[in-house]
Amino acid sequence: MIRSLRRKFIIIAMVSLIGTMAVLCTAIGIGNYYVTANRVDKAISILYQNGGTFLSPGSHFDPSDFNFQITPETAFETRYFIVQLTEQKEIKSVNLEHIAALDRQTVVDTISRIIDAGTERGYVDHYRFGIFSNKEGGSAVVVVNCFLQLQSVNNMLRITVSIFLACVLIVFILLLFLSKRAIRPFVDNLERQRQFVTDASHELKTPLAILSADMGLMEDTYGKDKWLESAQSQIVRLDKLIGNLVELARTEETVKEDAVVCFSVSEIAQANADAFQPLAEADGKALTAEITSGISTRGVQDNFFRLFSILLDNAVKYCDPGGTIHLSVSLRGRHICVSVSNPCAGVDTAQLSRYFDRFYRADSSRARSTGGYGIGLSTAKAIVTRHKGRISNHYADGTITFTAVIPQTG
Repeated sequence: MIRSLRRKFIIIAMVSLIGTMAVLCTAIGIGNYYVTANRVDKAISILYQNGGTFLSPGSHFDPSDFNFQITPETAFETRYFIVQLTEQKEIKSVNLEHIAALDRQTVVDTISRIIDAGTERGYVDHYRFGIFSNKEGGSAVVVVNCFLQLQSVNNMLRITVSIFLACVLIVFILLLFLSKRAIRPFVDNLERQRQFVTDASHELKTPLAILSADMGLMEDTYGKDKWLESAQSQIVRLDKLIGNLVELARTEETVKEDAVVCFSVSEIAQANADAFQPLAEADGKALTAEITSGISTRGVQDNFFRLFSILLDNAVKYCDPGGTIHLSVSLRGRHICVSVSNPCAGVDTAQLSRYFDRFYRADSSRARSTGGYGIGLSTAKAIVTRHKGRISNHYADGTITFTAVIPQTG
């Protein structure tokens, strides 16, 4: 139980961290790319509006301004070329004065790719371009070399991803060492609750035993009386309830190594099926079993006896009159699958998940008449969870089915 709680704590913390960091890193990457592209587009617009040159820089520069700002070095830092096109998208003139790495043929090839792109702005390799319509007809294409800007964006992305992975690893290591301390208050509280249930149960057994003896003496002295019989039945009921609470508290404890043995699940299932078949027939119901032979595992043997007993007892109690209860035990890979189904009319499917809650009873009046306390299925869930399995239920075509899937070990 403690290990499972610790594992869930680490998983929740890591998922929350990874989700938050992923959103943050994505926002930083997209934001950086958008700012870079926006600054280059601003430079391209300035070049077109000023005939292929930059304006004289102003006297004030603000480093915090994300917009493109012209400095005395801008004209020397920015590598670009301008191509004039006719209305038929043919090259009319090329200005390579501000770039030295391209020859005319390379420019022609680049412009062809830009035209084929079909957009007014975009990238071709590491070149950012902008297409503008001229008043006298045709268009101008301003192309800026963005190699350094894109390299900066990529470097920022790599740094962000590296920081993201480092943070995830560091937090995971910290959680491995600190998670036990973090969940300690919850574990202590859970242990105190279990101890309280156990202690209170033992304390209640003595007065209940005395009350039961007193009721017996009164019955011997004054004869049978319906009020005495009612009180005696309630004492018996309380005694069973206390026993069930103690069993649930013990079942939720961590499995001790000395209690783990290798046993046959098939034999336990068959023994329970044989034991409950007469009870089902006496109640006008039928019980069938489909048990794969040779299934064995390591675990707490008494827990598995109790698991089958709870599921079959629940099926016999709540099966429709004349219905058939079906028990199935099989292997699915390395998992033991236990399934118990029975016809049961009037099940509220919205409440199915609550069937494993303590003291929950779908039909209180019916549960009282059958002696139910709403603890059995909670105990079954605790047993399955104790053996690292999962239990569920579903309702279809008037039949309710409880399924437990438990890893096979040993």
